[in-house]
Amino acid sequence: MDNTMTIAIAGIAALAILLIAVGIAMSSGGSGVNARLERYAAAKPEKPVAGAAAGSGGVAAALASSAALIQLNKVVEQRDFGANLAREIARADLRLKVSEYLMIWAGATLGLPLLMLLLSVGVPGLGNPLVLLIGGFVGFMFPRFWLNGRKNGRLKAFNKQLPDTITLIANALRAGSSFLQAIELVVRESRPPIATEFGRVIREVNLGLSFDTALENMVRRVKSDDLELMATAISIQHTVGGNLAEILDSIAFTIRERVRIKGEINTLTAQQRLSGYVVGFLPIALAGFLFVVAPDFMKPLFDPRASIGGLPTGVVILALGGFSMFLGFMFIRKIVDIEV
Repeated sequence: MDNTMTIAIAGIAALAILLIAVGIAMSSGGSGVNARLERYAAAKPEKPVAGAAAGSGGVAAALASSAALIQLNKVVEQRDFGANLAREIARADLRLKVSEYLMIWAGATLGLPLLMLLLSVGVPGLGNPLVLLIGGFVGFMFPRFWLNGRKNGRLKAFNKQLPDTITLIANALRAGSSFLQAIELVVRESRPPIATEFGRVIREVNLGLSFDTALENMVRRVKSDDLELMATAISIQHTVGGNLAEILDSIAFTIRERVRIKGEINTLTAQQRLSGYVVGFLPIALAGFLFVVAPDFMKPLFDPRASIGGLPTGVVILALGGFSMFLGFMFIRKIVDIEV
């Protein structure tokens, strides 16, 4: 009876944490000065929606506007860690404050082990302390992987569209348009994320920033080497003069060649990269499967009668094996990571 009550309380706590995380993720909060300026300059007021949608939005809004969360956000953003995290969130184009992301992070870290503890009623192996520790580690890493995945995906989409965008700007300049008019044409004719980022440049200029400063802000947000090359060329041309259209055409050609070479390298190294993932994650997945399906099979690894330095020999072997797999994974990643 006591075990059932403990599991029920753990399940309720896990569900509450997950609901809080989802509510914060659905909130319309922004991150950083640029995002707040964008909402001020471009967002339109929305009317409240009646019914269930209004109820869920009210929960998210209450979480986003809570005094404790606002105070936490102020404290965190004043630290270097918070500033760097805010920059990463902006690069991923997530409408989250730093404190909201940290709440989601904490919710995933605590919620996944509690959910596994709840499910251990049907699958006893999930209640193993080591499995719960692995679940906590997965919950801790998942928000970071999610953030990096969104950031890298957005950066790839941006770099893929950039050569055509540069060509469009060059053609607009040849047709007699000013540079700002060419940027406005990009905003009208392109798709996100190119249209989103160049639209922010236009809005920042309209709010009083110089064009060079707005361009530097975009480079800082996107962190693209190709965009930095374009911004540097534009800044130099504004200083010393020259035919900007021809310069942009040369940059577009260089970027296209770099993209082509990167594609060929990725094709030639695909097998090696897949081997790295297999080396790194297959043993972990197999060990987790054995813990869940046959817990008794792994028990001799934790027998204290055979110990090294006070730790069971099996634990030492697992630690050495995990470290060796990590080194192998990193070596493979380093070998196939060819810069162009």
